[in-house]
Amino acid sequence: MTGLIEQSSMADGPRHICGISGGKDSSALAVYMHDKVPDMEYFFCDTGAELPETYEYLTRLEVILGKPILRLNAQRGFDHWFEVFRGALPSPQMRWCTKIMKIKPIEEWIGEDPAISYVGIRADESNRKGYISTKPNIQTRFPFIEDNVDYRHVIRILDDAGIGLPSYYEWRTRSGCYFCFYQRKAEWIGLSERHPELFERAVAIEQKVLTDAGVDGDADFGDQAMRGRQYTWSGGETLVELRTRRDQIIDDHQRSLTRSAAARTDLPLVEALANVLDDDSEADPCTVCHL
Repeated sequence: MTGLIEQSSMADGPRHICGISGGKDSSALAVYMHDKVPDMEYFFCDTGAELPETYEYLTRLEVILGKPILRLNAQRGFDHWFEVFRGALPSPQMRWCTKIMKIKPIEEWIGEDPAISYVGIRADESNRKGYISTKPNIQTRFPFIEDNVDYRHVIRILDDAGIGLPSYYEWRTRSGCYFCFYQRKAEWIGLSERHPELFERAVAIEQKVLTDAGVDGDADFGDQAMRGRQYTWSGGETLVELRTRRDQIIDDHQRSLTRSAAARTDLPLVEALANVLDDDSEADPCTVCHL
């Protein structure tokens, strides 16, 4: 990695900002840019609904960086905006959580200051989209693409820094809120077993939506139209239904892992896990939350 990003020494130039989601790519970028841009401002958009593992990882990352990671919060929490949007769950088709609780706090924090935003999209996924502001004062840079940093390089950066991967990668492949609608079936099961209290909170939110819509949340819907993400976190069924299929979901997940391992013997576990969980993906996740 030759490093196309030169060290910054512009005292009166634009602000240099690097958003950290709590995921491996943005965290590796923060480490990667640490010596290249000493005046980098690191930030994390805190919805108040992140996984405990994410908060723990951010604390460890602050030690590595030797500076604080600023927490940006929306003016109101999820419950407020949930009511504003009339009890509609956020979904791939209506990502109000990202717009209100992630992008808006970022742009309010930057204001009208000239800024360069560094985004951790890797060279091997250059077709993905990251946070790109439409504000004319914010320029976006992609150091990993510019320097040809791929997945294996990212893992090496984290290992060399002594921080490794967040512990949630044992059962989940993305950062984000505990109730993130981009979770796969096996990840919801993982949440129910690793953090049952958070799973129950997600169930309670979903049940409120179903009740307000006049749908019996404990019954088999029958009407396929009612199974959409307008009413449920996970497409096709409620979390209550999903939990009753725990053994089937785990069995299917293990078979997929076995197939993936047989197809690619050199594939790291976390990458194989991501490929397996992507099997039931309905859309690409938002990289503001998941890098």
